[in-house]
Amino acid sequence: MAADPAPPTPNADQAALWNGPAGHAWVQAQALMDDILAPMARPLAEGAAGAQAVLDVGCGAGAVSRAIARRLGPAARVTGLDISEPLIAHARRLAAAEGSAAQFVCADAQTYGFETGVFDRVVSRFGVMFFDDPAAAFANLRRACRAGAHLHLIAWRSAAENPFMTTAERAAAPLLPQMPPRPAGGPGQFAFAEAARVRAILDAAGWSEPALRPFDADCALPKAELMPYLTRFGPLGLVLPQLEPEVRERVTEAVGRAFQPFVEGDQVRFRAACWEISAVA
Repeated sequence: MAADPAPPTPNADQAALWNGPAGHAWVQAQALMDDILAPMARPLAEGAAGAQAVLDVGCGAGAVSRAIARRLGPAARVTGLDISEPLIAHARRLAAAEGSAAQFVCADAQTYGFETGVFDRVVSRFGVMFFDDPAAAFANLRRACRAGAHLHLIAWRSAAENPFMTTAERAAAPLLPQMPPRPAGGPGQFAFAEAARVRAILDAAGWSEPALRPFDADCALPKAELMPYLTRFGPLGLVLPQLEPEVRERVTEAVGRAFQPFVEGDQVRFRAACWEISAVA
């Protein structure tokens, strides 16, 4: 009798993506991405004042973890966790260069065996929308927290409210029928777009008082960095390296034209439409 097939590994697709092209792209563009996303790091760092043990979920290259560690000082425990080994390795390098007390773990927050009842604050900047079972992930995070611990997240609202984030793929779509669509409902960038779904996930995972409020941030990047940014990230960034040079040129020209409404002089500006999400353990 044939053995039953092994159950699928949780978040296997995300592990492959973030330990592959997406993770390496973020390492290469880390300084630029930290600058672009700085407005979303500030409320997380400011909100952590007074915490003793903080977990930063989906920490990437560790900008939020290091900002919190600077604010809290060496007596506090600040742990950044991410599924991407390239990003965790880079986070450790940046922390060492800065003399930061932040520590970093390469693991999947959905399945990692956390110590029970350790953290009094869990934060995340765009790191919690990628779980294939978000209720299981947030239940695991809940077990890692002390009673009364606070959850504080920044996540994207809908694609419709964030046109900057989807202009590249919309402009390229007529030329690239093979480009993979974004999965409806996630896992992915806009998986937390619906407030009712987020509240239901947190309720099911044992978090109390889930609340979402709109958080809009003005972001910018140098015009000279626009095309490198657009061609590294998102669905377009995954497809573009596989194209023939002449097709790649047509696509990049179409995408460049589509972004002209966001260009102001030597800067590219856009509004990030996010949720600020809170709950209590």
